[in-house]
Amino acid sequence: MKVLLINGSPHTNGCTATALAEMARIFEQENTEAEIIQIGSKAIRGCIACEKCRELGRCVFDDAVNETAQKFMEADGLVIGSPVYYGSPNGTVLSFLDRLFYSTSFPKHMKVGAAVVSCRRGGNTASFDVLNKYFTISSMPVASSTYWNQVHGFSAEDVRKDLEGLQTMRNLARNMAFMMKAIAEAKKNGGYPELERGSFTSFPDGK
Repeated sequence: MKVLLINGSPHTNGCTATALAEMARIFEQENTEAEIIQIGSKAIRGCIACEKCRELGRCVFDDAVNETAQKFMEADGLVIGSPVYYGSPNGTVLSFLDRLFYSTSFPKHMKVGAAVVSCRRGGNTASFDVLNKYFTISSMPVASSTYWNQVHGFSAEDVRKDLEGLQTMRNLARNMAFMMKAIAEAKKNGGYPELERGSFTSFPDGK
């Protein structure tokens, strides 16, 4: 099994990184390969709806999105970690996810997704909901834990004192590793569930 962990924070050793590192430690114990990718400090622009990805098979802006796409295709799971900025995930990680999910045509069906957020006090559940929408529109099962997937603190030192938050990360990693293995076993035994794609509701006539 292989899982990607995306650090959407500009701080490579900050609060979000501390939460993801706790997960990575458990993934290692679960014999699951874990790679942390730092994108929060990179210049990543948003999607411009040019549709060139349909022609090129990749995003027209050749940056961390295209670098991550191949790894995402090969992974069994994806963890998105973000700090809370004004009650929402930070702009860099949202631009990254918009382009990563839209520009990649490979099936994401049955890849396991998990959102992780860090905050000082508030905005965590709103940010959590935003990140989970990328998974639920892509037929990706969402991993949960024993509390919402969040840690609290103003610094990495604070997060290390958030014992329940770190416990939540460990339980999340164990649940996610179990889900990825169970899905892989089910695929071998009977394949994935049928996925219909024929209907696309739109109202171009305005009625």
